Amino acid sequence: MHLLSLGFGSGLAPLAPGTWGTLVAVPCYLLLAQLSLPWYLLAVAIGFAVGVLLCRYTSAALGVHDHPAIVWDEFVGYWITMIAVPVAWQWILLGFVLFRVFDIVKPWPVKTADAKMKGGFGIMIDDVLAGLYALACMHLALWVAG
Repeated sequence: MHLLSLGFGSGLAPLAPGTWGTLVAVPCYLLLAQLSLPWYLLAVAIGFAVGVLLCRYTSAALGVHDHPAIVWDEFVGYWITMIAVPVAWQWILLGFVLFRVFDIVKPWPVKTADAKMKGGFGIMIDDVLAGLYALACMHLALWVAG
């Protein structure tokens, strides 16, 4: 379980573990992107539900709520960012940058959720919200690009 919550070890990076975790989420996204949209959405929903359990388990084992090494939440947040987005390197890169920006800056209500909610759900929800902000920006960019 720790293997997943620590992002296959990417969360153990000494600097910017969330960024490394998101980077490792990209090849996983490339596998998920082969699914039809309903199956992709189901996979993301399962990733969230499993993530609540994984993050709670690893957080308890480490004795620290939302330890920086726990990066499964970044995986799910990035996958949310990429919902119904073309699989092309430009969109993958833009999604990566947008998700990292929203995850780091934490605009309202991301920051509130991060501060107030605890447990596995609390670890996951701020990245879900950051992913939704990034998803909205991605679809706005897709609309502008025509």
